[in-house]
Amino acid sequence: MSPATAAAGGAAHPRTAPQQPDWGDPELLAEVTRTLAGLPPLVTRAECARLTEAVAEVERGRALLLQGGDCAERFRESGPEQVGAKLLQLYGLTAGMRAATGLPAVPVGRLAGQYGKPRSAPYERGADGRPVPAYRGDAVNSPAGDAAARDPDPSRLLRAYACADRVLHEVRGSWRGRDPLERAYVSHEALLLDYEQPLTRRDGTAAYASSAHSVWIGERTRDPGGPHVAFAAGIANTVGVKLGPSITPAQAVRLSRLLNPDGRPGRLVFVVRLGATKVRTLLPEIVGEVTRRGTPVVWLCDPMHGNTVRLGSGPKTRPMEAILEEVVAFVRVLQAQRRHPAGLHLEMTPQDVTECVTAPRPHAGPPALPRYRTACDPRLNAGQAAEVVDRFVRVL
Repeated sequence: MSPATAAAGGAAHPRTAPQQPDWGDPELLAEVTRTLAGLPPLVTRAECARLTEAVAEVERGRALLLQGGDCAERFRESGPEQVGAKLLQLYGLTAGMRAATGLPAVPVGRLAGQYGKPRSAPYERGADGRPVPAYRGDAVNSPAGDAAARDPDPSRLLRAYACADRVLHEVRGSWRGRDPLERAYVSHEALLLDYEQPLTRRDGTAAYASSAHSVWIGERTRDPGGPHVAFAAGIANTVGVKLGPSITPAQAVRLSRLLNPDGRPGRLVFVVRLGATKVRTLLPEIVGEVTRRGTPVVWLCDPMHGNTVRLGSGPKTRPMEAILEEVVAFVRVLQAQRRHPAGLHLEMTPQDVTECVTAPRPHAGPPALPRYRTACDPRLNAGQAAEVVDRFVRVL
């Protein structure tokens, strides 16, 4: 396989794409992207094909899928102990799904590449209350509070590759003795085109993203005419698309046709993140129109992003009540449309954190969050993740 970068769907130059960092050093960036283009692929085409085959079983209603992990992976957590704990959580939750339903469950981690984050604002408040450039993931800058640490650094893309390689070593080690349908695969948001495009490889007649077994397009970059969708259209991997409240049924149909024009089983996953207050009103028409006029997709529920609230001027959190409500509503809508509620997409951690609120009280003071450790958005802890998965399988 040639290490040369394969053209991917005619994607535009990263400088014209939304949510890209201002790297500030074009010469260093050019050197970094040339280096990435010459490095070995992080994943193989055969591994990606095995995941697509597994997701095809999900699409046929013969399996479930759990996609989960950190909101923002940290470079410092790419060692065997930290990765092992995340894999144990993934495997444990999918084993529970299988025990409850009798269906195999495919574990897909937000692992080995979730180092870039889109942000709704270019600045945020630092530890001293002053505005600093937003943290955009370890592949871009540091979450440290001083402004200098927030400067985008292209060399971090090479650190992202090295850390992803370390994580994948542990992931492949966990495959021993497991059926390919129930091995843990890795995924991340294909946000940073200066990382994704140089790591695109060609295997025979097909181009594929060698950065992960599967990538997804986020809510802020899913413009059907935009460069991120063009990139995803040009690779053979299973790809996902986040669908937030601004999605229209016609846009969802168009995305399905752009990203899965041949109706290939296991190719396309729609990750629904509408929020507990909107999922019942918006999702039925979206599912109905995609079913009638689009191409085949797998439907996953992301009950996290549409239920995020900020505690005054303090941190963001997510109420468990709303998360569980969206899970139930998602399943009910899919069942009413005679579609397969295929699984969940969760931001979660095996750590004992307090980032999501278990019992919000609208008129009481802000809840205590004594172990708030996320680098970006709030995650479910181990017990909360198990509760969400349990609620999902109970209503299937």
